[in-house]
Amino acid sequence: MTSPAVDPSPGTPSTPTAAPTAPAPAPALRGAAPANPARRIGGAVWAALAIVYVVWGSTYLGIRIVVDTVPPFLASGSRFVVAALLLAAIVAWRHGPAALKVDRRRLGSAALVGLLLILGGNGLVNLAETDIPSGLAALLVAAVPVWVVLLRTVAGERPGLGGYGGVLLGMAGLAVLTLPGLSGEVGIGGVLIVLVAALLWSLGTVSSARLPLPANPFTASVYEMLAGGVAGIVVGLIRGEHRGFDPGTVSTGSWLALGYLVVFGSLIAFTAYAWLLQSAPVSLAATYAYVNPVVAVLLGALILDEALTWPILLGGAIVVAAVCLIVSTERRR
Repeated sequence: MTSPAVDPSPGTPSTPTAAPTAPAPAPALRGAAPANPARRIGGAVWAALAIVYVVWGSTYLGIRIVVDTVPPFLASGSRFVVAALLLAAIVAWRHGPAALKVDRRRLGSAALVGLLLILGGNGLVNLAETDIPSGLAALLVAAVPVWVVLLRTVAGERPGLGGYGGVLLGMAGLAVLTLPGLSGEVGIGGVLIVLVAALLWSLGTVSSARLPLPANPFTASVYEMLAGGVAGIVVGLIRGEHRGFDPGTVSTGSWLALGYLVVFGSLIAFTAYAWLLQSAPVSLAATYAYVNPVVAVLLGALILDEALTWPILLGGAIVVAAVCLIVSTERRR
């Protein structure tokens, strides 16, 4: 699961977090120098953008394959614990072990954001995808910018007419997307779980712009992923996911998909996006928010033979249009 391509608080960039997936999920880099819009966009930028488009869009498919034979919270938790340890090793190698040192206040803030993003956001998406198609989950998550605008409004901000117009349009799209659950075509419980996951992810995104986090965004991501991952494993154990679970019964496809999510979804795509925010116009990097769900729907249909029903196609188009409106409004602001 990925985070929305909309600043949770204008003028207050937030710390990027690993995708999902969507995700996990990387808001704007804290402290990054703004990209020069006139800077020539070279091949490296397009390559990084392609990675973010395809890899983050494919994480929903990866999750669906993983949860076929691995319990959802144990899968999500283990994925992010491994990714956190790998990222910590990279940070220590590149910047020295001292780069991982943080005070208790910032550690607590990172842990809270990690619980909202990783446990609440990604963990619940894992749970939901045991019941609904990956493409539908991606489209429901794509409406995260809608929730971000609403949360900012509650906090006293005024996103503007374009932002509110995007909210209304996004809500209409979500209403259409819930029709498969209401009609019994998919589990309504899974649909509702994804909506809660998107709301928690949005709350984590907004909170990350207001809480004191480690100055190094990669260090912050280490502790966010570690906190959310450990919590996911604990929730899995509390739910009894370990009872009767035999790692020997996990399919080859699930193992490969889990490895893909760790390496490509949580490390490579995340790094590519963080680099993009420093090397390309933010408006260009932000386009992943409405490309990812399209990639997810197409991959789900092609690889898992997920049905492309009219509510999914129409509702998805409306949600993508709403995200485009919100992103373009934020860009002008």
